[in-house]
Amino acid sequence: MSSDNWKPSASISTLQKRARLLGRVRQYFDEQNVMEVETPMLSANATVDLYIDSFETHFLPIGGGKEQPCYLHTSPEFPMKRLLAAGSGDIYSLGRVFRNGEAGGRHNPEFTMLEYYRLGMDQHQLMDDMTALLSSVIGFQEVGRVSYGEVFQEKLRLNPHAASDDELSALVKKHIDEGLVGLERNDCLDLLFSNMIEPELGISEAGELKGVYVYDYPASMAALARLHTNDQGEQVAARFELFINGVELANGYHELTNAEEQQTRFKAEQFKRKEQGRPVYPYDHYLVEGLRSGMPDCAGVAMGVDRLLMLMLNKKKIADVVAFDFLRA
Repeated sequence: MSSDNWKPSASISTLQKRARLLGRVRQYFDEQNVMEVETPMLSANATVDLYIDSFETHFLPIGGGKEQPCYLHTSPEFPMKRLLAAGSGDIYSLGRVFRNGEAGGRHNPEFTMLEYYRLGMDQHQLMDDMTALLSSVIGFQEVGRVSYGEVFQEKLRLNPHAASDDELSALVKKHIDEGLVGLERNDCLDLLFSNMIEPELGISEAGELKGVYVYDYPASMAALARLHTNDQGEQVAARFELFINGVELANGYHELTNAEEQQTRFKAEQFKRKEQGRPVYPYDHYLVEGLRSGMPDCAGVAMGVDRLLMLMLNKKKIADVVAFDFLRA
């Protein structure tokens, strides 16, 4: 172990810039009358997203009693939506979240996430709002919005909503790795997007932060977004992602408010995890109950704050923008 590991992984100058960024974000929301909220980091439930793993621990009652499994939250999304259902109005959360297995480069097992919800907005209005936020705090410039289908057509001459599984698999073998076989449809789409499209999105000159929004993702990637029909008559997810210099920065939804549909999606994700031999976590029944009671129409977005600071300061590693990365924690 290096004797220098007691020192912070980021410079003090960088940490000062980080503090100013967090202050500007809070100032923006204060001026917009969006309330900051705190939600439990430790929960009896967890995300059941196929591609995200939770940290599991156990609550041991002093003096005896039943041991209870608990999970560190991967996002404040579920309790925030319960607050929305309870009448909170517009809210935001700025704090730490935890994801198991993600360390190195752009990832750290704990990182800072901004998540916020605006009532009465759809995904396009939320893009407007996100541009206003980023323009206010970092001098960001939006340079385009393009649908998921359009970027696939432009780069790969293929409609990702209509293409067959065999067509997608053939493109993965051609452009990425001919040894990749037996992949599910979404895995093929993710590989093609992340390798062939994402690196070219929102590219700008050094010192500039220009971004591109990609919207109308395939319905199979809806996660917690509602579905709608696009101009071509295809069912798509009311979802967007923001990319700056080839890096995904934010993920937003016109939020699903149907409790039964949400429960069905949770159970489907649990089944996929079981099918692939991954840990199967309990889904948030409280969220389903909150949706059933009536969550207002809203749109929400999550953004990695550490990643934003990396883009602002042209840093290549998350360790360069946090006080102590995982190796020094």
